Amino acid sequence: MENTGIWLLIVILIILTHVGMWKLFEKANRKGWEALVPIYNLVVMLKITGRPLWWIVLLLIPVINVIVWLGLAVDFAKSYGKTSFLSHVAAVVLPFIVFPLWGFDNNVVYLGQSATDEFRKKHPYRKSAAREWGDAIIFAVVAATLIRSFLLEAYTIPTGSMEKSLLIGDFLFVSKVNYGARVPMTPVAFPFAHHTMPITGTKAYWEGLKIDYHRLPALEEIERNDVVVFNYPMEADSPFYRPVDKRENYIKRCIGIGGDTIRIINAQVYVNGKKGINPEFGQKYHLVVSDGTDFNPQRLMDMNIDAQRQSEVEYLFNMTEAQAAEIKGWANVRDVRPYIQPTSVVDTDVFPKDPRFMWNIDNLGPIVIPKKGWTVKLDSTNIPIYRRAIEGYEGNKIELRGASDLLINGQPATSYTFKMDYYWMMGDNRDNSLDSRFWGFVPEDHIVGKALFVWMSWSERGSFLSKIRWNRLFMGIK
Repeated sequence: MENTGIWLLIVILIILTHVGMWKLFEKANRKGWEALVPIYNLVVMLKITGRPLWWIVLLLIPVINVIVWLGLAVDFAKSYGKTSFLSHVAAVVLPFIVFPLWGFDNNVVYLGQSATDEFRKKHPYRKSAAREWGDAIIFAVVAATLIRSFLLEAYTIPTGSMEKSLLIGDFLFVSKVNYGARVPMTPVAFPFAHHTMPITGTKAYWEGLKIDYHRLPALEEIERNDVVVFNYPMEADSPFYRPVDKRENYIKRCIGIGGDTIRIINAQVYVNGKKGINPEFGQKYHLVVSDGTDFNPQRLMDMNIDAQRQSEVEYLFNMTEAQAAEIKGWANVRDVRPYIQPTSVVDTDVFPKDPRFMWNIDNLGPIVIPKKGWTVKLDSTNIPIYRRAIEGYEGNKIELRGASDLLINGQPATSYTFKMDYYWMMGDNRDNSLDSRFWGFVPEDHIVGKALFVWMSWSERGSFLSKIRWNRLFMGIK
């Protein structure tokens, strides 16, 4: 009912806007009905304002069309003598109010094509310095917001879950276009603030208007091994619950896509029975056995290796395979091998957090990742794996009666068909990553975008200039 009311309001606002355009078209000696014809009404507005007709191409390109519309709406207002700042804001933000008001006001007349030199000479007006700055700031904010929402967004790596592929202090550009930009689900928000206002710490968005999940056409599908930014799926379980698009951003590597079978055996990921790709700079703890001689802490620091002493001769080094091969050749090293939790170790924090599944972060599965349209037969053995997706992400209510009776939305059920695609995400720093091994699948409506490249990288160590990791600037992400 809530969504029905919102859509009814939107329809009413669209009708009011077009009623106003009908009357304003007539004042410009055009046919009123032309205002009701999609796309053609934009052509007529271009003629009324004197803008070139090729602008219609720009008005058909997502995101760009919004920016062009801003200029066209302002020109449209000028053509009827509306030159004040508030009139221009109203033409852009409140056309459903001002277009009918101007259309039915006999004192408002069409003055001519406002975008032409002839019009400017005939109807000159001068902006104040404050007005010039105000227009520039508003345009910049609107343009930047649209770019951030639909094209590219800057992102900072705050944790080490992707090291050494991505480092703490890396600044990335994330593409919204590659996987299709997600239409804002909570569209009324303060510009540039993700979910919390600076200083005040209050909400930076308004939940009075919500839009169902929609995504613009994509350039590509999410593929295995892509580095993906997404909204943290477990946030709905916290007392600080926020809408999907306002949840914290996480970045991980996509290990599996919908329909894949994932299994982890002795820390090696298998996808559909085949070894998955191991990240070139992925890290894992290795047990390093020395001859009793201590390691040089400065050398380990220079190699960015986290070392933990276990005994007189045993250490845990978190490092890449290349680093492990190098250290294995050191004179005081007797053995280097991956530190792997055996199958006898059960971690109850690991997905699906059910004691019947004897899993840990190094030995897990098999698990089939849901995909849109896939029907899974449900029983007491697999409901713990799929319950969160069915109930939490797809909005159903599951009840278990007795040992085997299952009800979905009050109806007996033995199977379920998924409405969305899901993904399995893991960090490259395998032993220091909160990922799908702990919270399961990531639904498609949580996907933000694809990480493209590092445009800046900043270390906490060294002098000002040496803090910049020059070799990482504009580095592609793979």
